[in-house]
Amino acid sequence: MQLDAENDKPIFIQLAESIEDNILKGIYPEETQIPSTTEVAVILKINPATVNRGVNLLVDDGIIYKKRGVGMFVCEGAHEKILVKHKQAFYHNFLLPMLDEAKNLGLSREDVIGMLNTSIQNIPAEGRISNEPH
Repeated sequence: MQLDAENDKPIFIQLAESIEDNILKGIYPEETQIPSTTEVAVILKINPATVNRGVNLLVDDGIIYKKRGVGMFVCEGAHEKILVKHKQAFYHNFLLPMLDEAKNLGLSREDVIGMLNTSIQNIPAEGRISNEPH
């Protein structure tokens, strides 16, 4: 987990997003325990209340759950919930603004599709995007 103090995004949100990313990557599989609030606070050298705030976002979203006296665990179905959430964010935060900019530039549908087709050549068959030239 890495947090960026220079980022405008609050630390507790960065922390929640980092845990979500680790769940997507399989670092924290469903129904497994994640590090405690205290462990995370010590590792990242941040206030435990900040960690708790980030964790509570994930609890509220049904991504993790707390077992009193035992710890925090990844919910069953968390991976899919996060995937859906990230896909929606991708659509709203990247695709819609891109299409607005294309419209502002007077690009046609064919222009945009052509640019995407050229760029999409960097996506290998297994579906992971690479920025490395082929």
